[in-house]
Amino acid sequence: MTATTDKMLDLRSPIVVYVRVSTDRQGRSGLGLGAQREAIAAFVQAHGYSVAEEFEEIGGGKGADALETRPQLARALARARKLRCPVIVAKLDRLSRDVAFISGLMSRKVRFIVAELGPDVDPFVLHMYASVAEKERALISARTHDALAKKKKNGAILGNRTNLSEAGAKGVATVKADADAFARNVIPLIEAMRGQGFTTLKDIAEELNVRNVSTARGGSWSAVQVHRVLQRKAA
Repeated sequence: MTATTDKMLDLRSPIVVYVRVSTDRQGRSGLGLGAQREAIAAFVQAHGYSVAEEFEEIGGGKGADALETRPQLARALARARKLRCPVIVAKLDRLSRDVAFISGLMSRKVRFIVAELGPDVDPFVLHMYASVAEKERALISARTHDALAKKKKNGAILGNRTNLSEAGAKGVATVKADADAFARNVIPLIEAMRGQGFTTLKDIAEELNVRNVSTARGGSWSAVQVHRVLQRKAA
């Protein structure tokens, strides 16, 4: 069977995938992206779509003009317009939590599908969901503000009043103690390796890596790191 024939037999409708997390830290860890992809994959499989392309975004601004800070969403929209197909997201808040932004997207004549809401939700319902979510956030913010104001009025001290210099000193002491404990554990191994003929810092570092011995931070050894551990013994 030729590639052309295979293509002709694939009658599934194309769809453009958009996934997003709000912070660089979440992006580096993959937090949330996997769950979004799983939800979208299940929807695509259940409803007979074929993924044309996926766009992944880290971060993004707020408000009606936020599309300027969402280059991947802009690309997803352009791709969907070209293919005349919808864009799918796992949850509505992956597009935005802002009603004005949602309204702006709807005006671009690209259909959006939200996997958790199902395939037949029209733009009016999406606006409604966005409006309810925005109102709920406003109420939560107002309640939080009022509760804090009430506590302050009653004499409660708000915020973390820990002495920062004291906390910093404790942190340094903890790091030093951990490093000293690690050195006490690894130095006998280094001394044994010296007895086996590994005399230079570089040779010791390479042998530690060969033996799958990790540094205190879980990384690979270098001559400089071996030297630092031995300095702790001298101290």
